[in-house]
Amino acid sequence: MKRLLLAALAAASFATCAHAQSDATGSFSTPAGTVQFVRDDRDFVAVLGKDIFDRFDAKTLAHFDEVGHDNSTITRMLVQTGYGPVLYDFRHNPPLVRHVSAHMTIKRVFWQPDEVVMQGSEGWFRLKNGTLTRLQSSTTTYRTN
Repeated sequence: MKRLLLAALAAASFATCAHAQSDATGSFSTPAGTVQFVRDDRDFVAVLGKDIFDRFDAKTLAHFDEVGHDNSTITRMLVQTGYGPVLYDFRHNPPLVRHVSAHMTIKRVFWQPDEVVMQGSEGWFRLKNGTLTRLQSSTTTYRTN
């Protein structure tokens, strides 16, 4: 009985730690300025203010957002594209853009100060300093900030 209770508590706390996926296409307030995604033929264009800072192929827009401490700006965003996830770090101006060339569907994201841990279609991965690493097992407990 204790084992079942511990498993249920672990699952409940784990599920609440991940930010939900969004398909919002409107304007987003970030520390770098206002960002929006615009459809350009079959691609999406990422626009900061009036300047294009990235372009990616995707059938639909899907992203995971890290909200800043003020709860009104998005500091980082992981976008699902046709070629793999793209990380936008809006704490920098211009935003830091990291394309990951690994075909995967992102299910959950855990934001850490210096890395992003994500559950993809092929398991768990860490994106740190532009390098994607498959996680085998870990004693680290990931929580949202």
